[in-house]
Amino acid sequence: QVQLVESGGGLVQPGGSLRLSCAASRTIFNADVWGWYRQVPGKQREMVATITSSGGSTNYADSVKGRFTVSRDNTGDMVDLEMNSLKPEDTAVYYCNVRTKWLGIEDNYWGQGTQVTVSS
Repeated sequence: QVQLVESGGGLVQPGGSLRLSCAASRTIFNADVWGWYRQVPGKQREMVATITSSGGSTNYADSVKGRFTVSRDNTGDMVDLEMNSLKPEDTAVYYCNVRTKWLGIEDNYWGQGTQVTVSS
């Protein structure tokens, strides 16, 4: 069983920056896509950014394009989310996700979430 642990959340003023990190408990050999999602109370969890296992392709929600950057380290066991020009509407619990694929079977693993609050 894979465990994902997020870190780096906190309170930041509008216009500020935060960097979230997600570390896997072990190497995930059949990882397909890594992603960051966020959720606010009463709303569905939404995709923020994804990056393929090879690191060659990224995808961003329109609301964060140009402000957030997703990246993976060389070991492949960590994924970061650099968040700049933060806005109050970015306030949410942020979750790390990895989707695995093996012999046609997909699975998803989630971290426990880290709170990001953007407020003056």
